[in-house]
Amino acid sequence: MNRRYVVSACLAGEACAYDGRPRPCPAVQRLVREGRAVSVCPECLGGLPVPRPPAEIQGGAGDEVIAGLARVKNCYGEDITAFFLEGARAVLEIARRHGIKAAILKAKSPSCGRDRVYDGTFTGKLRPGHGVTAALLLAHGFEVYTEREAERMEL
Repeated sequence: MNRRYVVSACLAGEACAYDGRPRPCPAVQRLVREGRAVSVCPECLGGLPVPRPPAEIQGGAGDEVIAGLARVKNCYGEDITAFFLEGARAVLEIARRHGIKAAILKAKSPSCGRDRVYDGTFTGKLRPGHGVTAALLLAHGFEVYTEREAERMEL
């Protein structure tokens, strides 16, 4: 199948994670090399620097952030919700511009995670729910996968 994806830039090997390191995923890197993926970092697209303090969603998950019921805060308690929302909207626009309807996003991330994200306590615990970008893409009918799934998929 020659399907196209938007992918988390850290999975493509870009050094854009909060700590300035990549989180390479060979399957995603292959998609990018083949021209079948557009790499995006929602946090950078939203205006956050690299490196940056770690952040987590407090009061819910991505759906609640989009609805204004939860906030994204960094480990110093600074509210950075607007950056996450702006980045998620930018990813949606990029995907639409390229005619893409599927994504492979970094698991557990407050911006990208699908199904489970860090719980807002900065202790490494997880809670059910999506990151902000995953929630927005899913709400617009996208298929969203994690890097673990990408490694098992026939891409």
